[in-house]
Amino acid sequence: MTTSEKTPVGPPLRGEVLSSDCPSRRLLGDITSKWGVLVLISLSRGPLRWSGLLRTIGGISEKMLAQTLRTFEADGLVLRDARPVVPPHVVYSLTGEGRQVTDLLLPLVEWAQDHVAPAPGAEADGER
Repeated sequence: MTTSEKTPVGPPLRGEVLSSDCPSRRLLGDITSKWGVLVLISLSRGPLRWSGLLRTIGGISEKMLAQTLRTFEADGLVLRDARPVVPPHVVYSLTGEGRQVTDLLLPLVEWAQDHVAPAPGAEADGER
């Protein structure tokens, strides 16, 4: 093998999210889905059991919570720790990559909370 035939050394190849066939689109979609963001933000506060996540995330159904957790586990963002006891004891937490992406999402969520527009027809503070 000549030097020119060797695999280049350097940073890993990146996805091209604007390309219709780029797999990074799926991952981006998982992370930025309505329930995906809320699950990641909830787990950023520390590990939680299933019931804790269900209580913390208002409005999420059991089906959507299960689906989101399975997806994030497959994506390598969430760790599922099933302890061998009766009744079953399962704890969910962020992996290192899950923590990285959540650290990027937190400022966006804070911005959204700070800049939420009043509902149509609602009076703005101080306008009466």
